[in-house]
Order: sequence, then structure tokens, then C-alpha cells
Amino acid sequence: MERVCYPNSPQTLFDGGSLPSFQQSLSKTSRVSAMSSQRHRRVDVTALVWTLILGFAVGGESRTIAGFQRAYAAATNQTLSRSSFYDRFTPALGQLLSNLLESMLEEVAVPHTLAPQLQQFRDVMIADATVFRLHRLLSEFPATHPDQSGAKLHLVHNLTKQTIERFELTDERSHESSQFRTGNWLRGRLLLFDLGFYSYRRFALIEENGGFFLSRLKTNANPRIIEGRRKWRARAISLPDRRLQDVLGNLTREIIDVTAEVSFKRRQYGEKRSSVTMEFRVVGVRNEDTDDYHLYITNLPDEFTPEQVAALYGVRWEVEVLFRELKSLYGLEKFQTSNPAIVELLVVAALLTLTVSRALLGVFQKMHSETMFPRERWAKTFRSFAQLILEDLAQSFGHPPPNLAELMFCNARQPEKSRLLLNERVVEAFRTEVSA
Repeated sequence: MERVCYPNSPQTLFDGGSLPSFQQSLSKTSRVSAMSSQRHRRVDVTALVWTLILGFAVGGESRTIAGFQRAYAAATNQTLSRSSFYDRFTPALGQLLSNLLESMLEEVAVPHTLAPQLQQFRDVMIADATVFRLHRLLSEFPATHPDQSGAKLHLVHNLTKQTIERFELTDERSHESSQFRTGNWLRGRLLLFDLGFYSYRRFALIEENGGFFLSRLKTNANPRIIEGRRKWRARAISLPDRRLQDVLGNLTREIIDVTAEVSFKRRQYGEKRSSVTMEFRVVGVRNEDTDDYHLYITNLPDEFTPEQVAALYGVRWEVEVLFRELKSLYGLEKFQTSNPAIVELLVVAALLTLTVSRALLGVFQKMHSETMFPRERWAKTFRSFAQLILEDLAQSFGHPPPNLAELMFCNARQPEKSRLLLNERVVEAFRTEVSA
């Protein structure tokens, strides 16, 4: 078997050109640390940031500050007071993490294996959102149900580069469609949407900005068919100038591929709101199990067959896998805090965790181009070894190896002498009764 050589330290991976601007931005945190008060000067901000990115592995089933403190102590061999560590979780730290994430998203890319046909697009993107529960006292994040709090994370996932293009955090009540902004950033890109983003006006703006879109067609949509895009035998049902819903029940063909006309209103300017009619492509592929059509609306060119359009829409599942990774592995849904600033900070930390994981995946794929690394398998592996990576990084920053006996003593001892254990409370109760 051929011997494979690996770097001796994760620091080698990070310095190997995969995360240059991220490392540069992170090195500037020493300036932030220098401006800290005397009380906090022992906290290594660089190590703290890496603890937030990698320390989820020891946080149990929830992302708690106590779990991060244990991870930080194990990596740096520093035993800090709880207040010294907790007081670091400020809006300033949240802004630092946001700046790091912004710089990192610009450089992280994982080699993709999309079909050659898709290389004509600058990127293939998926827009979606996910809801997660928060502490019920967080009134800043109202949920759709009373006496609950919930947040909604809006993402534009870059499928081509396997990273996050854009993100926004809102309360649960905010509609996902409200956070999607059109513009010239869409040029040359293909956007995949679910029905939460369905809007003819949005589709028109994407096309006008030089982009492409693909969405399921709403079940009640009834556009007028202009012409067929495929030739059928002479006895086939004629489709032009008929409404889609009027002919669906009579069709037996395996696919539908037509140009259809839709009408919608533009955004209101002053007191005027003009009506517009545009033509888009409507594609249908018969589902053998249900004996009906899966219908899509798009502006993809004819070189994409109906079967390819349906298969392409199926890759929307990638964003569901991403959400599952964020929730099940990085604890996105398990924040035990009633502080809204800490919620926002931890969401950014979770996205940094995901992005660092994908960046390292890209490094390994370049090192071993013939080897497959399934993303979910990689994510679980990354999570399992995160604490070891963190400890190696801390030693490369100059921190000594952990003193396990000291760390266990400091974390396991009774924090307050005045707090009695259960058996001590029982003894004290009987002692008081006898004295009486």
C-alpha cells in the first residue's frame, strides 16, 4: 500500500493557503485583546475564537458558555474565573466573528463534481431558510406560536463552491422571501427555489439581471401556453392558447415542455403599479408512482431536457443536508441563553464552524483527489476530532499542553462553599430537628 504523508499539525493545514485572509484577520485580534481591561487580560482572544469554532464537540448536547469554557481551558491550560470568561461574550466579539465569517466566505471553495453542463453558470445557488427554537423569554425573537421564541436563519447556499454566499438572522415570523434581494450579483448564476420564494416578479428580476432560476410550479398556477418546445405525433393534444390546468388531466405523454405566459404586477412607484406579462418555460415530468406531473417553471435554455431539469431541482436537497449538519452536529437548535446578543454571536460561530469544516474538506480533497469524502461523514469526523485540533492549534500559539489533573479539579469542585450537597442538606435538616 502506498504510504500517505499528512501534516503533523492542523496549523500546517490552515497555513497552507486555504484560509489566508481568515488567518490575517484573526491575527488582528491581538489588538482587541490589548485594549481589554486588566481583569480580562489573561483571555487569549485568538484561542477564544478558535474555541467557539471548534469547541462545540465538548459542549454536550447544547452550545453552552460553560461548555466553551471547558474547551478553552483544556486547550490553553488556563483556568479562568467564570465571570472573566462569560464577560467576553459581548456584541464586540459578535462583530469580530461576523467580520471573520465575511472574509472567510470570500475565499472558501470546495472542488465540486457538478455536471459539465452546469459549468456555463458562474455558480449554482440554493435559497432557503430554517427555523430553530430559542429560550422562551427571548421576546426579541417572537415565534408563530404564543409563549415561544424562535429564530429563522436565511441562507443562500453556493452549491458550486460548497459554502454560504449570504445569510440573515430574523425572528421566526419573518417570511423567507422577504430576505432575498435581487441585483446584479445574480448575473450568470442559477438560483434554485422552493415555493416559499415563488414570485413571478422575482423570476423576472432574476432574468433581467442576467441570471437563471428554477422553481416548482405552484399547484394552483394556471399560465396560458404559448407554444410547445417539443414536437409530438400528429394526433397529440394541441397545447397552444390553452390554460395549463385545462389540459393536464388529458395528457398521457411522459414530459411537458412548453413556453407559457404569466402576468404579474411590478413594485409600486408613487401611485402607479404597472401590470406585466412575461414568458417562461414550464416543464413537467410524469411521476410513475402517483401518475401525475412534477411541474417546474424556469428560464433554463432548451439544452436542458425536462428530465435534467427535474434532476437539477433535486439537488435542492443539498441545503437540507446543510441545515441538518448545522442543527444536529453544530447545535444550532440548542442555544441555552436568554441573551439576544449571545444568540446572534453563537449563530455566527456555528456558521464559522461549518465554513472551517468545508475549508478543511477542500484541503483534503486537493491532497487526495482520487478519494471521496461524503460531506456528512466528513462533518461527523471533523466534529469528533475538533477538540484535538483545538488543542494542537493552542500549542502552536504558545500554550502549554493541558494539565488534566488541574483542569478536572477546577471544573469538578464545588463552586460555592455555602452551597450544600444533597446528603449534607439531609444531615443539616436532621441536625436542626434534634437541636429543636
